[in-house]
Amino acid sequence: MRTKKRRKRKILVLFITILLIALCVFLGLKVFGKSNDVVKKIKKKVVPTLQIVDENSKSRPYAIMINNLDQARPYQSGLQDAYIIYEIIAEGGITRYLAIFKDQNTDRIGSVRSSRHYYLDYALENDAIYVHWGWSPEAQRQISEYGINNINGLAYEGDYFYRDTEIDVDYEHTGCTKMSLLKEATDALGYRKETDQKLLLNYSIKAVDLSKREDAIKAQDITIVYSDYITTSYTYDADAKVYKRSVNGAEQKDYITGLQYTFKNIITYQVENWSIDSYGRQDLANIGSGEGYYISNGYAVPITWEKASKEAQTVYKYKDGTEIKVNDGNTFIQIQPVGETLDITAPQEVVEE
Repeated sequence: MRTKKRRKRKILVLFITILLIALCVFLGLKVFGKSNDVVKKIKKKVVPTLQIVDENSKSRPYAIMINNLDQARPYQSGLQDAYIIYEIIAEGGITRYLAIFKDQNTDRIGSVRSSRHYYLDYALENDAIYVHWGWSPEAQRQISEYGINNINGLAYEGDYFYRDTEIDVDYEHTGCTKMSLLKEATDALGYRKETDQKLLLNYSIKAVDLSKREDAIKAQDITIVYSDYITTSYTYDADAKVYKRSVNGAEQKDYITGLQYTFKNIITYQVENWSIDSYGRQDLANIGSGEGYYISNGYAVPITWEKASKEAQTVYKYKDGTEIKVNDGNTFIQIQPVGETLDITAPQEVVEE
């Protein structure tokens, strides 16, 4: 009897021991798995990524023509979501913007205006789908000649564009769109949605400190005159480390958010322009090379630019010949007429009495 009892006890002890070991192994694996997940998450968190754009994204950008007339400017919307914007002279001393959007879901963009042929050069250098509402005869010809994927409000009003007739502007300045509609249009028109083209600018996750360059100058206020009609200006906000944008002395604000537009980087240079018809439409000497400035974080440095062809990407370099890196943030590229005023001023010194 005692022998049987001893055997039963041994079997019971063995069973309990095996059970405890199995439980420990199970709990250990679970804890180990969790700790591994934590380690993986920590590793993911410490890998730096750009905030302005996903460098690994293959999605094509959209290049959208934006109205900049005085009466339409208070109703500009969605521009803060663009990672690059170009400002270029047009007829009558006005300017228009070309705003480049990538991987955005912006709900209102406008007002959208008609194409001018030299803006196509900058849609092409970003491999972007070109969005406009109408066109000049030369722009219409070149869109066809170069086979540019475009979405035209004249053809698709009511489908992929709409009129906001509640705003107090002339009817031709009421045209708007949104990113979801443009994506629908891209599908419907069968346009290529991916790109293998590298980003136009070389972004740096680590702050680019221009102050360390020998040719750097302090840049608190920047004034860029386009004509008697348009003067663009910026003021540096040292706390936020961005430039606040104004036009003709008034803060430039988004119609929906009410916030003043701000930009991390400014690239500015001058090219010749001239009239090509009785309407006063312009052409630009923008294929070639020249000099300008890169401005960021309170400093400006001289640079060179070179654009080899209509389709080629513009290359920006420091004077020593190395390609510039720009800070992680949105960029306004100011292509200014030759001979107009560019003024870059340092912060005013506070004199203690």
